[in-house]
Amino acid sequence: MDLNIFDRMESEVRGYIRSFPVIFSKAQGSTLFDQTGREYIDFFAGAGTLNYGHNNPKLKEKLIEYIHSDGVVHGLDMATEAKKHFMETFERVLLKPRGMNYKLQFTGPTGTNAVEAALKLARLVKGRENVVSFTHGFHGVSGGSLATTANSKFRDAAGVGLDNTTFIPYCGYMGDNIDTIEYFERLLEDPSSGLDQPAAVIVETVQGEGGVNVATKRWLLSLEKLCRKYDMLLIVDDIQVGCGRTGSFFSFDKYGISPDIVTLSKSLSGYGLPMSLVLMKPELDIWAPGSHSGTFRGNNLAFVTAAEALDTYWTNDQFEQEIAKKSEMIRKSLDNIVYNYPNEGLSVRGRGMIQGLVAPADSDDLANEIAHKAFEHGLVIETSGANDEVLKLLPALTISEEQLQKGLEIIERSVAEVYKGRGVSARVLKFGGKRG
Repeated sequence: MDLNIFDRMESEVRGYIRSFPVIFSKAQGSTLFDQTGREYIDFFAGAGTLNYGHNNPKLKEKLIEYIHSDGVVHGLDMATEAKKHFMETFERVLLKPRGMNYKLQFTGPTGTNAVEAALKLARLVKGRENVVSFTHGFHGVSGGSLATTANSKFRDAAGVGLDNTTFIPYCGYMGDNIDTIEYFERLLEDPSSGLDQPAAVIVETVQGEGGVNVATKRWLLSLEKLCRKYDMLLIVDDIQVGCGRTGSFFSFDKYGISPDIVTLSKSLSGYGLPMSLVLMKPELDIWAPGSHSGTFRGNNLAFVTAAEALDTYWTNDQFEQEIAKKSEMIRKSLDNIVYNYPNEGLSVRGRGMIQGLVAPADSDDLANEIAHKAFEHGLVIETSGANDEVLKLLPALTISEEQLQKGLEIIERSVAEVYKGRGVSARVLKFGGKRG
């Protein structure tokens, strides 16, 4: 397969092509096809952008219908029928049933644009510059969002100082017996701690890029309480783990918290079309007209597919039940791998359909080896974490149980082959099985 044009003309900044060195030509559901016609099961889903699969037929039908009717494609922030229908659907399907009251801001089309707007608004509202983020957090790679992103791989590429952010240990970062919220509060109450009073706290309920680290309900509730006590806004970045990834539409739905600001992107459009959104409590909407702008903040094609995705999947709890069943399949398969290799220090973490097989720190690039072996067997999957130590599973929420099982068996087989190459034998070598 000739990749010469990519090597010759595309910047060295390209990343995923190095992990998946083929030319993809077609995609449907959870299957990718390369130029030779070879099929790959997709456990990557556009880094969480394709929760409803590639070229979802229901969404595609609405999109083609809209294009054929000469519907407005580019509209800045003007009123269009597509935007009106999306907002009405968003309110009817998501906000009203949850008793939520948010205003909507359509930002530039990528997740980092939504984060930039959220941070800018929080600082504007509170009149303070400092923001608190968390260890292993990832919020984007443009200026303000990069300052709240923890990984040095991204921070070192900035070329400028990254200021006005304080990092606090995430839930479990210092072990299960240390309450990092207590640590955070101690800094806030001590005028000599060196912590400038924050305007806001930005947090992911599950850190995807950071290694599938999961915040507990108790920790999140304590964080919200702390924000209220010390006059800080609570921003939940739901860009990767929202839109159903953890089982419910918002990752915090069942946690009892009420964020001041929420950022959404990735699977919001439902079709892989660029779209980002900031939800803000109405009293925070102090923007002057045009004070936060962008040429592509009105992707009407994305409005069309986003509205259809909400109506198709989120008007009742059937889809949530399907996600829960598939989530259990994933967890059992990963637990089975850990069981098979009891002396290798493996573990599993995650929620819903974002789960990870975690290798120990001294595993010598184990997760990447497994990912490469899985790709050889026809499975597209990525790694995450500070040292790429987590094999991260992000299959489409709509993947069939049969295809999901096949992909899970490829992972089990890939793990077995990598360990065999390292001279490690499994306790029980049985693919796709259960352990009582």
